[in-house]
Amino acid sequence: MSASPSQPIQRPAGALRPAWVPIRSLAVRHRPLIVAHLLALSDNDRYLRFGYAASDEQVRRYVDGIDFGRDEVVGIFDEALELVAMAHLAYIAGHDGGAPMAEFGVSVSTRARGRGWGSRLFDRAVLHARNWGAEMMIIHALTENTPMLRIARKAGARIEREGGEAQALLRLPAEDAKSRMDALVAQQAGEFDYQVKLQALRVQQWWRMMLRRTSATN
Repeated sequence: MSASPSQPIQRPAGALRPAWVPIRSLAVRHRPLIVAHLLALSDNDRYLRFGYAASDEQVRRYVDGIDFGRDEVVGIFDEALELVAMAHLAYIAGHDGGAPMAEFGVSVSTRARGRGWGSRLFDRAVLHARNWGAEMMIIHALTENTPMLRIARKAGARIEREGGEAQALLRLPAEDAKSRMDALVAQQAGEFDYQVKLQALRVQQWWRMMLRRTSATN
C-alpha cells in the first residue's frame, strides 16, 4: 500500500463545529467503562472498529494495552454517565528524531448514531495531534467502513486502498495559539459538563432513596 502523504487540509484542522458536543478526556480509572462500551458494540460494529472479528478477550487486551500517559483517549457520556462514544488517538514516535504521527480509532454506540459524534471526536483528535507536533494522522479502516472513510475524506485525507483495507493519511498544520486554546477550552468544558451530569445523577439517586424510605414508613 502506498504511503503518499495527503495534500494539506483546506479548512483549519481541529476547528470546532458550531453545535458544541461535551467531549471528556478519559484516564486509567475509566478502563471498565471503555471495556463496557466496546463489548456492547454489535458484532458488525466491533468488526468495523478493529478491522477483524475481535473476541471479548481481545477487546479486553486492547483496553488493557492503552497507554494513557502517552496516548489521548476521549469520550462522550450520556445523562446516565454511560460512555456512548469514544476515540483513541495513539501517539507514534517519529523515526530518527522526525516529527511524530498519530493513529485514530473511534466507536459510537448504536443508539447514539446520527448525531455527528464521530466527526466531533475526529476534530478533537486532530487538535490533540497538532498540539503533539504530529505532522500526519493515520486512520486504518476496512473499505466497507464508509462512515469513517467519509469523515477522513471530508477532512482532506488521501485514501489509499488495498483489497478490503484502506488507509487514510491526513497532513496536519503545525500547532498554534488557537489550537492550544481550543483544546484547553474543549477539555475544561467537557469536564464541567461531566460534573454537572454527575451532580444531577446523584440528586436523582438521593430523591429515589428518599421516596423508597417514605413508602416503607407509610
